[in-house]
Parts: sequence; C-alpha cells; structure tokens
Amino acid sequence: MKQTLSIFCLCLLMACTSKPKQSEKDGFQQKEKFEESWESLQNYEIPQWMKDAKFGIFIHWGPNSVAELHTDWYPRWMYSDKGHINIQTGEIKAGEPHVAYLYHKEKFGDQKEFGYKDLIPMWTMENFNPEEWVSLFKEAGAQYVIPVAEHHDGYALYESSYTRWNSTRIGPNYDVFKALADEIKKQGLIFGASSHLAFNYNYYNQQDYFDTGDPQYADLYAPPHEIGDSVSQEWLADVWWPRTKEIIDKYDPDILWFDFYLDRPEFVPYHKKLAAYYYNSGIERNKDVVLQTKNFNFESYPEGTHMFDLERSKSDKIRKEYWQTDTSIGKNSWYYSKNWIPKSAQELVADLVDIVSKNGCLLLNIGPKKDGTIPEDQKKTLLDIGKWLKVNGESIYGATHWEVFGEGPTKTNTGHLAEIKDKSYTEQDFRFTKNGDNLYAIALVPPTNDIEIKYLNTSNINIKSIALLGYDGKIEFEQSAGKLSIKLPSDAELDYSWVFKIKI
Repeated sequence: MKQTLSIFCLCLLMACTSKPKQSEKDGFQQKEKFEESWESLQNYEIPQWMKDAKFGIFIHWGPNSVAELHTDWYPRWMYSDKGHINIQTGEIKAGEPHVAYLYHKEKFGDQKEFGYKDLIPMWTMENFNPEEWVSLFKEAGAQYVIPVAEHHDGYALYESSYTRWNSTRIGPNYDVFKALADEIKKQGLIFGASSHLAFNYNYYNQQDYFDTGDPQYADLYAPPHEIGDSVSQEWLADVWWPRTKEIIDKYDPDILWFDFYLDRPEFVPYHKKLAAYYYNSGIERNKDVVLQTKNFNFESYPEGTHMFDLERSKSDKIRKEYWQTDTSIGKNSWYYSKNWIPKSAQELVADLVDIVSKNGCLLLNIGPKKDGTIPEDQKKTLLDIGKWLKVNGESIYGATHWEVFGEGPTKTNTGHLAEIKDKSYTEQDFRFTKNGDNLYAIALVPPTNDIEIKYLNTSNINIKSIALLGYDGKIEFEQSAGKLSIKLPSDAELDYSWVFKIKI
C-alpha cells in the first residue's frame, strides 16, 4: 500500500511539472515569472495570436490635431524659430524658422502668450464615436488596434495620477484611451497602447521668450535644461517610469509599443526592468503580451527578448524573428493635416503582402480630425483593404513565409524612414506565403499579360493545381524546368494584388 501510494504521488508530481499549465484563453501557458536579466528574458516568445494577426490599426490623435497643418511634430516645430531638422529627409535647415512657427504665430498668436498648452483645450472631439471607429477597423480586416496613449508632447490621453496634463482634467474631460480600449476589447479585437513619452524630455525648445521657458509649465514642457542634454535620472524615475507603469496597470494592453528615444543610453537601467514588469503583468492575468520597440540607435533589446518594429520601412529579407512595420496612410503625416498626402489601397495591400512574405505584420496609422471624425478618404482606403482581405485573407491571416519571400526587380529599402526611397512595384514582382498545405503566389500589381514566375519551376516545386482567389474560372498553367507560366484569364475583375492558390 505504501509503495502504491508513493508511485501515485510520483505520477501526480510528474503530471503537475512535466508541462506548463495551459489556460483556456488564447492558448496562454503559465510560466515562471521573468527576472530583470537578459538570460531570463531570452525565454520570452512572441505569442501565436500576434503571429497570426498580420494587420493592425495605429491611431495618432490628440491636441496635435488642432493645428491641422504641420502636425506630426507641431508642438516642437511651433517653437523652432532658429533652425530645424526635416525628419523625413534628415536635412538640417540651420537658422530658418519652421513653417509651423510662422503658421502658429499668425493663426494663434505669439508663442509666449499662446503656446501649445493653450491648444489643448481646443481639442474638442465632439463627434468622437468609439463604437463607429472600431466597427470600421473590423470592416477593414484589422486584428489589433494600438491607440497612442501619450505622445512626445507630454499630454496623456488617459486618466493619469502623475500629470495634470491629461484628457480627464484639461481638454475634453474624458478618458479617451479607456473609451477606445473598452470598445476594442468589446468588439473582440486585440488592444494595444503606444508610448512616445521618452522624447518629451528633449522635445520642446525651452526659451525665456516662449511659454516653454516658464517654470510653472515644466510638468508639460519638461524641467528646464539645455536641449540635447541627457535625460535626467530624476525625470526617468519620477515621470517616465511611473506613467509607463500606470498604462500597464490600469489598462492591461496586450501590446505595448514604444517610440524611439527608449533606446538611448539613459534608459538602459529600465530596459530589462520594463520587459520583466510588463511580461509578468501578462502572466498575472493569464495573457501572453507583446513588447514592441525600434532599437533605433542603440541595441536596447537583444533579439529574442521583444518584437522588433520598423518605422516607415520594411525588411529586405525574411527575418528569423517575427517583426512589424508601422507606417501611416498619410505619406507625409501621422496626425490629421489639411495637406495630408494619402497612400492608395493598392500600395498598402502590396506592402502588406510584401511584409507578410518576410515574416512580418503591418501596423497602419490613421489620423482623425480634432472633432473625432475619421476623414472620408481614410475610411475608403480602410474599407478597400477590408474588401481585399475578405477575398484573400487566407493568404495573410495565420500565414507564414515560405522558403523564399518572392522574386522580381523591385528592391525594398530598409532602415529608419526608408520607405521614401522605395520605388513602385511592377507586374514582375511576386511574393509567396504559406498557410497549411497551400502555397500562395501573389502578384503585387494586377497583371495585364500572361504571368511568368521563375522560382516556381519543376526543379523547386511540383504543382498539382492553381486557383485564383475571387475568380471562379479555371486557371491554365504550364510548368517547366525554367519557370511557371500562368495564362491570364480574360474575365477576371479583381482589385489590387492577385492571389494564386497553389496545391502542391
């Protein structure tokens, strides 16, 4: 009896310890808590739900939207009276006032009397309807949504215990972030948060002849210091870290995205601390979470400890680790502006395909107006992408890269803000994805002639049949040792990238 009981106890112990505890929700596996060490953080894995999602919506909205021109860094540029840097091209214009400085002075008044702090109450958002917004995102085929929680301006779109400059106290008197978070979760999408606060310390031009030099507004414009100074440890400990923790603790984001400046040396003491704290917060609520950073100038997070993000850029190859492109529908802006230059749905669908073929996902930004409406042209673009995904989603959602990402003459530029260098795709550009037993060969540009794909020759693959998603007719093809030839169907009426489903 004693021996039988011992064997029973041993079997019970093995059953409890031989594999992680599996939660019913989202495939979560209970883990040991992470420690603040790279050795421990190397045990992090990007969850499968993130790898399957592929397409998300980014939302840049807030007091930045009030000016309606030059809005990306308007709070910075409106004080740039003696030179500035073009963030798209890197061009330095020494001694020249930024057009936003002149625009503000003419439209709103002198920056000493009417500064950025005075624009905040003008963010009225009277037509904001979170239910309509999220319904639009779902119709667009998005699987996750990341609203900006706070930008470089230092203004929190959430109820903050650490700054009076938040949306519940100054401006709309409303927890904008919570309203979006609740609706995103209610409609079954994945909820994320972005923090851009790290750059706030060196964002504003602090001068006595501007309100930025007034000590009573140091809690918005940062403590007085010379621009370019290293971020003080006091500000990190008393401002940045508590506010970052507050977003995690109060709103439970499944994705936490950080803008550049987090990778500066001053933030090194917080890199492991942040990752461990956030990942452990996920464990406490039985959820695998995702930390996304840029690693722009400084290798702040080793590979395998987070998810890498490229701003306005794509990879030129298949990356081993799952990654993300964040970009905007606006070629020249993240926040709404009257001179917004839009990208077409055709461009964005092709970019999405290219990214997925290289083991990535796309986070696409919209810029709502100050009153809370999403411009009609941005709505149309999202809906057009959604229509394409309804037909072709099996080649995207849950898909993986293949042995090669594709072929064609158009090369992808990579690196920070590199998309400005990219050339348009041609009819000879193809990308491959795989989902289950199916291979997808995707023509990035709608073909006008018979198709030839060199890599899909008999030496590399044996094709059984080909179908064209969204088309009911038969697809005629011929495979040789040198290429795959597909006869162009004369009656196919399809928008954007064409997806050929291949049975092997």
